[in-house]
Amino acid sequence: MSGFLAGLCVAVLPVLAVGIWLGRRTARPKSLGGLGTPVEHATFETLHTASLAAPPLRSGLTEETARKSARKLRSLLGTDALCLTDRKEVLVWDGDGAHHRTEIMERLAGALETGRGEAFRLTCDILDCSVRWAVVAPLTVDDRVHGALVACAPRESAVLVRAAGEVARWVSVQLELADLDQSRTRLIEAEIKALRAQISPHFIFNSLAVIASFVRTDPERARELLLEFADFTRYSFRRHGDFTTLADELHAIDHFLALVRARFGDRLSVTLQIAPEVLPVALPFLCLQPLVENAVKHGLEGKAVPSGKCRIQITAQDAGAEALVVIEDDGAGMDPDLLRRILAREVSPSGGIGLSNVDDRLRQVYGDDYGLVIETATGAGMKITVRIPKYQPGVHSAGRLTRE
Repeated sequence: MSGFLAGLCVAVLPVLAVGIWLGRRTARPKSLGGLGTPVEHATFETLHTASLAAPPLRSGLTEETARKSARKLRSLLGTDALCLTDRKEVLVWDGDGAHHRTEIMERLAGALETGRGEAFRLTCDILDCSVRWAVVAPLTVDDRVHGALVACAPRESAVLVRAAGEVARWVSVQLELADLDQSRTRLIEAEIKALRAQISPHFIFNSLAVIASFVRTDPERARELLLEFADFTRYSFRRHGDFTTLADELHAIDHFLALVRARFGDRLSVTLQIAPEVLPVALPFLCLQPLVENAVKHGLEGKAVPSGKCRIQITAQDAGAEALVVIEDDGAGMDPDLLRRILAREVSPSGGIGLSNVDDRLRQVYGDDYGLVIETATGAGMKITVRIPKYQPGVHSAGRLTRE
């Protein structure tokens, strides 16, 4: 969806540049300085100005974002004044004729209701006021009118009507991208909350039971395990940031495994091979720990023989522009068709803790090419591969969580 919107934005801008240049070439002659034809120069100038106006709009339509982008938008149109409104009020007025604010909002009711642009003459008793006409172009996101772009000029102009409409379409694309970003953020937050709710109650009860068993026989061991449990729960239920570092995620996994080892002793063997250069890589919060918990569930508790041992191997290596994390166990494995249905959320998992949740969040953040790659078969163990781009726009760790 965002790719389509970006393509639409790129397609609109050259057309907009030509229209704006045709309207401004006689009024504002300018030396081209050897930068190509007039049309090429207008295109480059328009693209540059649009690139400066876009970042604020990607945060939505507010008074602050409107103020930061209005001057650039007015430069695109070459008008005497421009204002941006929401459905209730003028958010910003840039240029002459600010005394027309009230009249503009009174005349906007029809356009905001129908979503159709219009042009109308302004009434003014000030003889030297340069603002006599207003062109209204609604700003829409998903067929809902969020506000309007209003360009004001001394006289009626068909070129300005067309140009204002094109600029409004471009602004609407930026607002729709902002809406998608916000929706993605809300979805990720909901997924994290759902994942926290999936933290196995029986793991918590078993951990506390193990700690209690050492209170009399080995108080120091009980104290260490209690600190491990506190650190693990503090990390799992922290409230700042959607992303963490690979180092912090592995640190939480270490706390988790310490509690599991206390319960199962030498039945659990874990090998870690971690390349130091990938430790600072940022990744979605709680996207590896559930995979390790799944490996324990299927690798150890899924053993047919209670005394059977489980080997889990965790590797993280540098793969150029990506970090490659592999979590592998030699446990009970899973029927591939059942796994497919679990990842598609067609059936509820039985012990498949967080697999579909993690797969969804990775795809939301990095794209469909970065979902979980899982190799498994009944009785053949499970191997889960996670590819994490080292650099991804918007993915930044909130910082290391330390013990208080």
